[in-house]
Amino acid sequence: MRVTVFGATGAIGRLVVQRLLDEGHQITALVRTPAKVALTHPHLTVVTGQLSDRDAVERAVSGTDAVISALGPSLKRSTTGTQVTDGTHTIVQAMRARKVDRFIGLATPSLADPQDKPHWKHRVLPVAAGLMFPNALAELKGMTEAVTGSGLDYTIARITNPTDKPATGRIRSGFLGHDKVGSAMSRADIAAFLVAQLTDARYRRAMPVISN
Repeated sequence: MRVTVFGATGAIGRLVVQRLLDEGHQITALVRTPAKVALTHPHLTVVTGQLSDRDAVERAVSGTDAVISALGPSLKRSTTGTQVTDGTHTIVQAMRARKVDRFIGLATPSLADPQDKPHWKHRVLPVAAGLMFPNALAELKGMTEAVTGSGLDYTIARITNPTDKPATGRIRSGFLGHDKVGSAMSRADIAAFLVAQLTDARYRRAMPVISN
């Protein structure tokens, strides 16, 4: 499968790229700084550009079967602006222009899915995130709404506490108030879940919570 990855030089994005390569996919990655791409591979094409560059984003998604976004906002309290939200809008517009329908990305349980039932995380997490990371929460809301309101065939995995522990292969997924899903999860397992959504139809147009 041909897959375009955004956020390919980040902690989760690098693992997504490696997982895709291990499974034999053809990958295009849009990056600002090609030197940060830690590997070379005949199945990996690097496009240099920023999310604000519509032409570069369109080149990256042209001819692809699916997009995996490992983008996320900065957790620095000093960060301002809507760069990730704006970039996600650009990705969505480019996907529409190039007739690419499948989007797989990340968010947080601070945002609810219609299939959730009432849960303490709905009360606690948005308040905590709003106090500690107000701009990051606003960005996560903006980028999520850009996708869920787009008409694309999306799956957005909600994560709480990514860790650098080794992959376990044990992945819980589901909806708050319905399923027994925890908080912590290794980034390697997050990457595995994202890649698995290329062929797993269970969470089409949904935002499952995932954990180890």
